[in-house]
Amino acid sequence: MKVTLSALNTSESSFTPLVVIELAQDVKEETKEWLKNRIIAKKKDGGAQLLFRPLLNKYEQETLENQNLYLVGASKIRMLLGAEAVGLVKECNDNTMRAFTYRTRQNFKGFDDNNDDFLTMAECQFIIKHELENLRAKDEKMIPGYPQAKLYPGKSLLRRLLTSGIVIQVFPLHDNEALKKLEDTWYTRFALKYQPIDSIRGYFGETIALYFGFLEYFTFALIPMAVIGLPYYLFVWEDYDKYVIFASFNLIWSTVILEVWKRGCADMTYRWGTLLMKRKFEEPRPGFHGVLGINPITGKEEPLYPSYKRQLRIYLVSLPFVCLCLYFSLYVMMIYFDLEVWALGLHENSGSEWTSVLLYVPSIIYAIVIEIMNRLYRYAAEFLTSWENHRLESAYQNHLILKVLVFNFLNCFASLFYIAFVLKDMKLLRQSLATLLITSQILNQIVESLLPYWLQRKHGVRVKRKMQALKADIDATLHEQVILEKEMGTYLGTFDDYLELFLQFGYVSLFSCVYPLAAAFAVLNNFTEVNSDALKMCRVFKRPFSEPSANIGVWQLAFETMSVISVVTNCALIGMSPQVNAIFPESKADLILIVVAVEHALLALKFILAFAIPDKPRHIQMKLARLEFESLEALKQQQMKLVTENLKEEPKESGKEKAT
Repeated sequence: MKVTLSALNTSESSFTPLVVIELAQDVKEETKEWLKNRIIAKKKDGGAQLLFRPLLNKYEQETLENQNLYLVGASKIRMLLGAEAVGLVKECNDNTMRAFTYRTRQNFKGFDDNNDDFLTMAECQFIIKHELENLRAKDEKMIPGYPQAKLYPGKSLLRRLLTSGIVIQVFPLHDNEALKKLEDTWYTRFALKYQPIDSIRGYFGETIALYFGFLEYFTFALIPMAVIGLPYYLFVWEDYDKYVIFASFNLIWSTVILEVWKRGCADMTYRWGTLLMKRKFEEPRPGFHGVLGINPITGKEEPLYPSYKRQLRIYLVSLPFVCLCLYFSLYVMMIYFDLEVWALGLHENSGSEWTSVLLYVPSIIYAIVIEIMNRLYRYAAEFLTSWENHRLESAYQNHLILKVLVFNFLNCFASLFYIAFVLKDMKLLRQSLATLLITSQILNQIVESLLPYWLQRKHGVRVKRKMQALKADIDATLHEQVILEKEMGTYLGTFDDYLELFLQFGYVSLFSCVYPLAAAFAVLNNFTEVNSDALKMCRVFKRPFSEPSANIGVWQLAFETMSVISVVTNCALIGMSPQVNAIFPESKADLILIVVAVEHALLALKFILAFAIPDKPRHIQMKLARLEFESLEALKQQQMKLVTENLKEEPKESGKEKAT
């Protein structure tokens, strides 16, 4: 028998605040009352059946500002039923991983009726977010008190409240005690050690944990490249014949590390349960809009938007705009080369030490301009992708990532390709690559972590002084925490973090035979990146909502594509070297054919390695196969039971027919 929410009492007089909802200052009282009723109403009545109260009670409203802050939580039973609704997978007492159900809760490891730690705080906040986002309009035509905020059946209430400016933000609260424990084992003590990935997952969720897991794995995977590249840099700088070995190792390395990561990722996500989470039918993304109609697949009433209109927007507006941005990027690149010529001419005329330092200035300026252009283009790409009006969140993310990757790849690497294959100046290529790599790493550390942390520290001091000046008899600790966190920046996801690693992977792999020291600089940067990103997550940004993930998604494909491009690039660079050209002084056609043949052979080896290394370890494959077998057997037994019941009923029916 299935347990339903309406059959259980999920109310509590007090609760642990998990999520904060901030309303605008001038929100009408009838709107607040309507929102409260929808949040606390039972599921059968269209509510979320959550717990909801203001940050301050009515006796304290006259003494403090910011009265439009509300706390959301849920009872233990409500959380467990929510875990079943979202399909969380947990470990059973027999060490297997299964989807959690409230009816069979005693079969799961670590569950106890008196234990509140069965679900992590991140999972609880994810459940609340899921319930709030699935609050849908019923028969309301508008938000009470706001006639301009139109509603229709099935419309996400939270999305309408956010777009109408009634709700300012919704964010999960930090658990200060758990956060302090995590910080002590994560980044406060600088040491060469593994990160507490399981603890990060328990606090921030799987998506964040997978990023830090990949960052750590990628950093350690770079160490062999750094160790091998150092002697090449020191002793055989111009000997391109020896670089053939180094480049070949680089190509095999890039393939093996990505395949091994997939195996390790599958092992982690199986242990976390997200590898087994069933993908539900994808609902329309909150920003999707159109004419109200009936979805022919689900039969639900939702906005409909013709696909041809979306295609027209993509090909007639977005594509030309992206091409224009790519052209502008190339134009800026040519200005950079003019500056390089000017700096070189000035150095040749004077030959002083000051002008030798000046040779690096154009590359540094260009690296700064690249970072600025990348960030400005990101905003434009987000606006365009949103304007294209994609129905699914996955489609939106794929189009956004494609736009950003194409521009960032050209913006960051076009000058290096131009120097390598047009100017054929290997000395300038090494100089430009080193300057771009180091400058971009320093800028990212400052802009992404150090500057926001400094600003957040200043804001925190102001809030604490304000709290000390208050003499109201309130829970000052909770109030201070909420006021402090609501002013923190919002973490926009792992997109920029993966993009930074993707570009770093390109700097290391594309021109490895020219600048083998790139891997060493990447390792040094990533060891500090782990700590600065951890600081950013814990102290700079609001706590992000947990998001279940089974892998790093489309970024796996992006890294694999970059490794394929690196094969072509390194083979071409080796073919252009003076030592290789000396072997074929007259017949350049033979040289080209041999380089192409070697490139194809390396690509074939790469794909053979990718095929030979399974994506999932053997023990994970066995467990998944076992679960599939058990599911089929359970379905077969259920069908046999139905057939048996039907056969038992048939003689009774035939006896009744004879009697009549």
